[in-house]
Parts: sequence; C-alpha cells; structure tokens
Amino acid sequence: MIPLILYDIPSKLEGNHWSPNTVKPRFVLGYKGLPFQVEWVEYPDIAPRMKEIGARINNLGRGVEMYTLPVLSDPNTNALITDSWEIAEYLDKTYPEKPVFSNKSKGLIRVFETAIFDILQPSIPFHFLRTSQVLNERSREYFVTTKAAQMRRKFSEFSPEGPKRDEHWAIIKRAMETLKEWYDKEEGKWLMGDIFSYADIITAQRLFWFKRILHDDEWEKIASWHDGRWGKLLANVDKECNRV
Repeated sequence: MIPLILYDIPSKLEGNHWSPNTVKPRFVLGYKGLPFQVEWVEYPDIAPRMKEIGARINNLGRGVEMYTLPVLSDPNTNALITDSWEIAEYLDKTYPEKPVFSNKSKGLIRVFETAIFDILQPSIPFHFLRTSQVLNERSREYFVTTKAAQMRRKFSEFSPEGPKRDEHWAIIKRAMETLKEWYDKEEGKWLMGDIFSYADIITAQRLFWFKRILHDDEWEKIASWHDGRWGKLLANVDKECNRV
C-alpha cells in the first residue's frame, strides 16, 4: 500500500504537529493502521500549495470560503479530500475495517462535535493566543494578522491576564464538566461505553490542542480535573490509535 499524504501545519514544538484539526485524521489513520507521510505547510503557503495540488476550497459557513488544512491525498485511489470530517468519512468508506462511525452514529456524533465547539467557542481567543506562541515566525505573523481581522480586535486584547483570562478559564472548566456529564451516561471509558468512535477523537483533539499549546502548568491543571480523567482519556485515545 502506498502511504497516504497528510498536509499539516508545523510549529516550534518537538514533533512539529499541534493543530486540533489536523490531529483528527492522524488519530483515524493511526486507529486504522494506515501508513501515511506528512507534508508540512506554513500558514501563508496553504492557499498557494492547495491550489497547486488541486484541493477544494473549504466552505466555513456564513459566506466564508478559504483553503484550510487538513487535506489528505490518497495515491491508492487518487482521492484528494479537504476537511477533517470528510476525511474521516472517506477513510471509513474506503478502508472500512475498524470504523470510527459505527452503529449509524454519524448524525449524533456530528451533533456532539457542534455542541463541544459551541461550548468552548467563547474561550477561543485564549487558545489563539497560546497557539501564536508555538508557531514558526512566518506562520505566527500570518496567524496574528488574520485572527485579529477575523475577530475585529487587537491581538493583544484577545486574552489579557486578569478578568478576561479568568472568564476564559471558567468557560473551559464548564465545558469539561459538561463533557464529564456526557461521558458518565455510559459505563466504560468511551462516550459510547465500550465502543471507541469518532466522538472520542473529537474530545481528544481538544485535549491534544490544550496539551500542545498551553503552558505545562495550564495543561496539568486541565489534565487533573475530575480525578485526572482528561489526561487519562487523551492517553487512552493515543493508545487506541497506535500513537504510543
């Protein structure tokens, strides 16, 4: 089998990858045991590189269209897929062994993903701040400029120390408490009890992002909440997806 190609965004961190969006196909590829290689693309190079390979522009809603990563190229089928959700669907259809959407769960998992996004979204300026601090210089400049324009405020105002930062932490804490309530509905370590699914990848990609971009003490705080549940969950997903 020819290795698939995942287009990802590099950073200053060891191992390079940090993105919560591109880690989702990494989890799925690892879970299914599919070989892949990575092509690193800095933020300002995403649009020209994706145009060059013929990738589809991504519709982000509200009339916003732009080239984004992840993009996955499969030389075994000549498929070129944009967007982490569509990549997961493609991999389940093309390589059906060990599905991540089992028991006709796709619709419910989509709702779950939207719910997590909506709960955490008000804290996103803090995540953007920390993300900017791990990017390589060219990507950092592009990221800061585009996010400031997107949110219509100075980047320095995103999550300053004090009441605004405290508010962002409170949002994150409430989100994790809600996730705990959902996970507690079934016995077993996964959202669907003993069945691992893309829902657990959605949870893990947020935890992965926190672990990679936050300061060590900040990540340790989140990982320790609810008797260490979230650090354990990320470790379990890493193991399930053959990333350890």
